[in-house]
Amino acid sequence: MKKYILLLLMVTLLVSYNAKAQTRGIKIGYIDMEYILEKVPNYAEAKNQLEQKAEKWKKEIETKKSEIAKLKEALKIEKVLLTKELIEEREEEIAFQENELLEYNQKKFGPTGELIVQKTVLVKPIQDQIFNAVQDIAEAKKIDFIFDKSSDLTMLFAAKKYDISDRVVQMLTRAEKREQMTNKQRKLEEEKERKQDMIDDNPEISDRQKLAEQRKADRLKMVEDKKIAAEQKKAEAEAKRKQLLEDKLNKKNGTVSDKTNNDATKEGSSNSDSTLVDKKAAAEEARKKSIEDRQKVIEDRQKASEEKRLKIIADREAAKKAKEDAKNNKP
Repeated sequence: MKKYILLLLMVTLLVSYNAKAQTRGIKIGYIDMEYILEKVPNYAEAKNQLEQKAEKWKKEIETKKSEIAKLKEALKIEKVLLTKELIEEREEEIAFQENELLEYNQKKFGPTGELIVQKTVLVKPIQDQIFNAVQDIAEAKKIDFIFDKSSDLTMLFAAKKYDISDRVVQMLTRAEKREQMTNKQRKLEEEKERKQDMIDDNPEISDRQKLAEQRKADRLKMVEDKKIAAEQKKAEAEAKRKQLLEDKLNKKNGTVSDKTNNDATKEGSSNSDSTLVDKKAAAEEARKKSIEDRQKVIEDRQKASEEKRLKIIADREAAKKAKEDAKNNKP
């Protein structure tokens, strides 16, 4: 019966908006109340506490049931040994405890029990916040109808692009953050939120921003590559200069040795050659390692840039497809 009333209300509203629909299309959105409540931290914490209470009440009920079952079993065994008056007294006691258990169960889990009452008290303020957020979103986005997907109204199909649940959660989270900010921080956050909402509502702006970020990243990468190449060239020139100085020094030392002693010259030349070879090998090894490290950095950056570019292209195609779907689905 409730569903028919809701459907009748929808038909009435649609008829009343018929004139407006001739000038612009009717915009419809929906929320998932259960999904939103699960995302609100305060509700999750309070719900957990309420579930712990309910679990405690269930254990008490099970304990009482077990005690009553033991009384019944004892009466069944001892019945042949008891008088009629004692049997009736035992049966009255059992009936009294059963009534007590039934009343306790109704008090805790009945239609007007503590569980329902506390759940209503818990959900009511959060629902009010959600309704206010939904109204603000509807006014900002000029949405004519917003339904609750988790209500009794059956939704046979709902496109994801009309789901504003995440937007509602975002507004609730923002409101909670603002309470802990100073006035200056609050103004900065509101301006940031305004820009983000503008981007969310206009995919084309988001695409342009992503393209600008990609171009900026490409420029930074080009500058970084040039810097690495310059450093590599500088290192090679420095290594070459040191090598020339060492060659000159060794040549000079070898000439002096010839003037003094031929044998000493040979020995010094041998030691110098050995030292020179070791230094050359060390310098070559260091140069190769430096080149490999820089090459690895360049490859990693190129890979990250390529992945980012592909992601931007995919996001752009998705936004374009969503825009075409919206255009095709427009009444």
